Amino acid sequence: MTSTSRQTGADRPVTLAVVTGAHGVRGEVRLKIFADDLSAHREFNNGALKLDSLREGIARFTGVADRNAAEALRGTALTVPRSSLPPLGEGEYYHVDLIGLSAVSESGTALGRSVAVENYGASDLVEIERPDGRRFMVPLTPQAVPHWDETSLTVADSFVD
Repeated sequence: MTSTSRQTGADRPVTLAVVTGAHGVRGEVRLKIFADDLSAHREFNNGALKLDSLREGIARFTGVADRNAAEALRGTALTVPRSSLPPLGEGEYYHVDLIGLSAVSESGTALGRSVAVENYGASDLVEIERPDGRRFMVPLTPQAVPHWDETSLTVADSFVD
């Protein structure tokens, strides 16, 4: 599978975690974390939230001083610009780089757009939405997706229903 670094959308927001609720009475929040290393980032949501501390899924943000303020953050997605993520090695990709790409079959038929990337344990699966709203998934393997770049991904004809 070939990939290139996606320059367009380099500053689109990438969600790294979501606040799930308050923790204690001093303004800490519980997080559902989607990133390997959330502590590598100190500011989220274009600087609106500044991380003071982080330990085992519990965070404290500057200016969030009590349980009420922490509870008000419930459901808030913590985002950073795509450009702030670490560089990728050969063959690596961020899921966000795949979402929104047009999908075509090897024979050139337009299939729709990629709308999600999931992983249920074996490999990543890219979900493609057809123009009529129907969706299908293909494994993100060289056999199923032999090529993708910053504008589209190619799905092997044998994986198209």
